[in-house]
Order: sequence, then C-alpha cells, then structure tokens
Amino acid sequence: MASLPAGAEIERLIQLLSKLPGLGPRSARRAALVLLKKRETLLEPLGAAMRDAAAAIRNCEICGNLDTASPCSLCRDPRRDPTILCVVEDVADLWALERAGVFKGKYHVLGGALSALDGVTPEKLNVAPLLTRVRDGVDEVILAMNATVEGQTTAHYLMDTLAASNVKVTRLAHGVPVGGELDYLDEGTLSAAFKARRPL
Repeated sequence: MASLPAGAEIERLIQLLSKLPGLGPRSARRAALVLLKKRETLLEPLGAAMRDAAAAIRNCEICGNLDTASPCSLCRDPRRDPTILCVVEDVADLWALERAGVFKGKYHVLGGALSALDGVTPEKLNVAPLLTRVRDGVDEVILAMNATVEGQTTAHYLMDTLAASNVKVTRLAHGVPVGGELDYLDEGTLSAAFKARRPL
C-alpha cells in the first residue's frame, strides 16, 4: 500500500481495515476517514465494542459456535433436537442457517474445509469431536458444506468417515448453487435446499 500523507496511526488503521473481507486498500482508506470524522459517535464506540468482544466472546466447547458462554446458547437450548446434527464449515454458515430458521437440531462447526493446496488436512478440522458426538446418540448428520470444490471434498470425506457409525447421513440439496457459500444465500434458497436434503 502506498504511503499516505498521514501519521503512522492512520496508516496502521488503514492496513488493519484492508485485511477485512471485502475491503481493499481504497475501501479501507474510505472507512478509516469515516471512522476518524465520526470519532465520538462511531470510532470510539466501535473500539470499545471490539475490546469487549475480544474479552467476552469464546468458542463453544461442544459445537464451535461463538458466544459469551460455553456451552453456547444453541447447545444449552432444551428445545433443540439433540439427535440431529448439522455439520457446517464455519460459524458464518451456522449463523446463515439460524437466520433462515430452517433447522432446530444441534450444530457442529468443522473450522474450515479440506484443502490440499492450503494444507488443511482432516487433523486440522474438528472431525474427532464430531465422531465422538455421533457415538453419543445422534441419529442423523446433515452435511451442510459449501458448494465449492473444497466443501464437496469435505462432504465426501465425512460421508466415508461416518459410514462405519451406522448414522443416517444427508446433505443439502443442490438448490445451493455450485461455487456458492451459505453465508451469501438468501433465506428462501437455504430453506428450499434444507427441505430437499437427501440420503447419500
């Protein structure tokens, strides 16, 4: 990033903002300017909210969701069906399904997808805890992987890994577009894909 006629603090703010998804160097500069112009109403509250989140938010010890408590509110909810487990790649995917309101079971966040190019192997994902949860009384595992090459590779690996457990394994229908990610889909598409899931 080219040097700006500004202090090191502004440069650092811009560089950190540019690391966020969807923000390149130009967008980061614009965001930094807005934050600095609205210091009292935006920058300072945002800084405080980020400090509070960093101190309070943790990963759920059971499913991997983000919450202020562990186990998270979804794992503690007695209304959710503990015999159906929905496996997602990332917390953003879990949140997308919750926004759609289509699933009333429990979740399991893998923490990514298999990728030989990026060095993501099964050992780097939360696969072992998933197998433990399945052995503890799960009847159905829904593989809600993203419709990417990595997501489909992960789904096939999990299908093979779960074959010996005699649990019913389903996956989302192809209403999820190829190359699409759950976090970017509308609730209608997610709902239709969820209802049309089928055995593997």
